[in-house]
Amino acid sequence: MTIPHLFRCPISLDLFQDPVTLCTGQTYDRPSIEKWLAAGNLTCPVTMQKLDDPALVPNHTLRHFINQWLQMGNQFDPDYLETIGSLASLKHTLESHEVTLKSKVQALEKIRALSQSEPPSTSNFFLQLGFLPLLLELVFGGEEAKHKQKQKLELPQECYYIKFVEDALSCTLILLPHGKLESLNMLREESKLASFQALFAHGTALIRMSLCRLIEVTSTSPETKELCYMFGKNHQLLHRISVQLLQQNSNSEAADAGIKAISALSSLEENREILVRQGVVNGLITYINSSTERRERSVAPLAIATLEKLLRLESAKEAVINYNNNNNNNNNLNGVHALVKKLFRVSDDHQSSESAVGCLIILCNDSLLAREEAISGGVLTQLLLLLQSQCSGRTKTKARMLLKLLRRTN
Repeated sequence: MTIPHLFRCPISLDLFQDPVTLCTGQTYDRPSIEKWLAAGNLTCPVTMQKLDDPALVPNHTLRHFINQWLQMGNQFDPDYLETIGSLASLKHTLESHEVTLKSKVQALEKIRALSQSEPPSTSNFFLQLGFLPLLLELVFGGEEAKHKQKQKLELPQECYYIKFVEDALSCTLILLPHGKLESLNMLREESKLASFQALFAHGTALIRMSLCRLIEVTSTSPETKELCYMFGKNHQLLHRISVQLLQQNSNSEAADAGIKAISALSSLEENREILVRQGVVNGLITYINSSTERRERSVAPLAIATLEKLLRLESAKEAVINYNNNNNNNNNLNGVHALVKKLFRVSDDHQSSESAVGCLIILCNDSLLAREEAISGGVLTQLLLLLQSQCSGRTKTKARMLLKLLRRTN
């Protein structure tokens, strides 16, 4: 029988006997890769990516496929083998340096369609075949990314490159929930982090939204905590999220993605001071105010909850009190007023109320100016409406605490 391409070791070109997978997602026969490593090589033979971890992980799924194929011979389900073979072919298309960007975009469109419409087992096939690290490598460290950084592409190629990055990130985000998040740790490499920043600076709104989702994911696992910390201390990246997405962006979906990214970064206490210094508080206030003016549902409750976490810092309190939205025609609008407006909103189902009250308690506790601003912004009326509403008992308790604080103003 002809050995399927998928079942051949990339080094020996023979049938896998003991398939093992490197941290790059590439699979090799154990004797072949051990010989490669023993010779002093510290890279992946196929991708030439530096190996942060030389561990060899047995690829039980691939071994299972091979055993089935050997046992069943010509009776092996051709559709099953065809599925695996077609995925391997798609992977080969993405890996090849001879294939055009247009062809790679078409391959990515097929991958996205398969991963969204096929049974969950298909996602496992993608992961076992190493698609997740491959996609990340292509976006942040592949030849396409390097070529893009070195010289300006012609218009058709530029369009294909943008589509290529958008689709590759889309596929990555589809596969991430099923895979190992430590694949993202390749972004800790200086060159790949630089690529991440460049894409955020010059990419489309869709690319920026996808990058924000990657940032968001890093906060969900201890394995990517260090990467989350690295994003949180990246001044340029934080400034772009705050200014480009939250303060100067009319795209509400992109702004929502920015809020989720900032919230994720603020989950690490070590990041909070840097977030405040990079103007994130102004971005949050701008978003909170704009979400009040918009009718559609937003992530304002998350924005206010994030602000409440940051207000444990004196610098964040000062930023809210000194906030002035220069782009707004209402010159009297300030950070305290924006929070007062979120105290009682029927359309929000009181999701924002508790955090808004919490923010105002922190601000008004030590600042006479904050108390005066809150009163001038109509906080007393808002609190009375809130106390008569169907909000939670905890929210009402906080509302009464705020009323007591405000009495100190008189």
